[in-house]
Formats: sequence, C-alpha cells, structure tokens
Amino acid sequence: MSRQISGFAVALVAVAAIVLASMSMFVVDPTEQALVLRFGQPVRDLIGAPGLYFKWPFIDAVVYIDKRILALDNERQEVLVSDNQRLEVDAFVRYRIADPLLFYQSVSNTRGANAQLGGMLNSALRRILSEASITDIVRDKRDALMAEIRDQMIAGAKRFGLAVIDVRIKRADLPEENSEAVFRRMQTERQQRAASYRAQGSQQAQQIRAEADRKVTVITAEAQRQAEQIRGEGDGERNRIFAEAYGADPEFFAFYRSMQAYHNSLGGEANSGTTRALLSPKSDFFRYFSTPTPAPAAQQTGSGSTPSAKAD
Repeated sequence: MSRQISGFAVALVAVAAIVLASMSMFVVDPTEQALVLRFGQPVRDLIGAPGLYFKWPFIDAVVYIDKRILALDNERQEVLVSDNQRLEVDAFVRYRIADPLLFYQSVSNTRGANAQLGGMLNSALRRILSEASITDIVRDKRDALMAEIRDQMIAGAKRFGLAVIDVRIKRADLPEENSEAVFRRMQTERQQRAASYRAQGSQQAQQIRAEADRKVTVITAEAQRQAEQIRGEGDGERNRIFAEAYGADPEFFAFYRSMQAYHNSLGGEANSGTTRALLSPKSDFFRYFSTPTPAPAAQQTGSGSTPSAKAD
C-alpha cells in the first residue's frame, strides 16, 4: 500500500513538474514579437527575436504582437464631395505596429486597432474629399488627396503605437440611383456638342462653297474679259491685215472677199445645199461669174459694156 502511495506521489510530482515547465516556457515565432507582463505591467524588454524563452508560471503572461504589415479594408461609405454629389468610396490602409507596449496599452489587439483606424479613415475621407470634385478624386488630384489622407492617418495613429504605411482608394463610384441620371446627362451633353459641331461644320461648308462660287465667278468673268480683249485684238489685227492687203491690191482684195461670200452663201457647211437666193444675173454679186477680172463697178456703169479680161 505504501509503495502505491509513493508511486502515485512520484507521478503526481512529475506531472506537476511537466505542467510547471510548460507554463514557464514560451516560443516566439519569426512573424511575432512578445511582451512579458506581470500583473499587467511589462517586466522585461520587448522580445523580437524568434526562439524559446522562459517566464514565471502563474504570475507572468505573454502577449504576442504581429510584426508584419497589416491591412485594413474599410467598408464602402458615401461621401458628399464639393459639387454636392454623393460618391461611394472604397479605401484600404496598410500599417504595422511600431510601439508594441503603447499598442497593447491603448487598443490591446488588432481588432481594436482596426476599429480606431477605421474611424480615423472615415473622418479623413469625409473631411478631405468634401473639398474636392469628382474629377479631382478620380483623375486630376488623386495622388495629392491620398497623400493628404495618409498624413492625417499617420499623425492620428501614432497615439496607438501604429505606423501607417499607405492609404489608397480602391474605387470611387456614384450611387446606382444616380448613375443612370448622370449617364443620361452625359449622353445629352455629347449629343448637344455633336449637334453644335455639325452646325458649325455646315456653316463652314456653306462659307467655303460660297467663297468657291465667288472665285469661280470672278475667274470666269476675268477669263471672258481677257478672251474678249484677245478676240478684239485679233479682230483689229485681222482688219489691219485686210486694210494693208486692200491698200496693196484692191482688185485682188475685192476678188478674195467675193470668193468668201460665194463660199459662205452657196457652198458653206452651214447651208448643206438648202439655201436659196433670188438674184439677178446682172447683180454685182455675180460679177466674177462672167469674167475673172471684171471692170470696176464705176466703169461698167459709165460704159454700159464689160471690158475684156486682162491677160497676166
């Protein structure tokens, strides 16, 4: 009986020793850092290196703090921007725990840190984006606005032992009930602009067409003027040549003009053999039909007879 009691006592002591040993040891992971607290107060420096460590059982407690970069994805919220438009904004924060003791004393864990950062992010978004337009948020000043929000988050997170690394807006959309109205307004504006461009194009086309017609009229008139001038100069030159020819040999000139008259009135292409003329054979028009060298009209009238032809 005594042996059984002694064996049970040894086993009990061994179990107690194992329990005490397990309670006095703790392991720090490479992704974590540890605080050893005694009755809620730190009793040693922050443990940041990974490995096996010891503490007093029952009176010491170990708090593990993540030393990786943490993320907070904020819920979508509505923001009223400068042009009285509502905007649904999705944002996120990247941060790490810079002061583990202050972090533990202020927010205790990452859930408390996320709650504090989420409130600060919502306030910063409403305060800064309310002074910007949709165009600034979406395109023109997006980086500058993000930098301003990040600076405010950095200043506010220091009192919780947190270091904010980056703040970004993932999406910025209009509410669904406003999207269709905005799209219709944009469509109407584009249609009005297109109609304005068409009207301007039509006006410019009419101006160009009128200017071209005016130039055509001016060029045609100038060409006609030059043609008439050239034609007049040609007629004058022809008359001069005729006058010189008439002065050099009046008889030959009269014969040549009579031949032209015969051709135009009797054998020209314009007549086609359909022209009829009633003239007396003794008419002066036919004087070259009887003799190739008729006497001048004055001599015929005076003598009453036709002289004989001259032989060349």
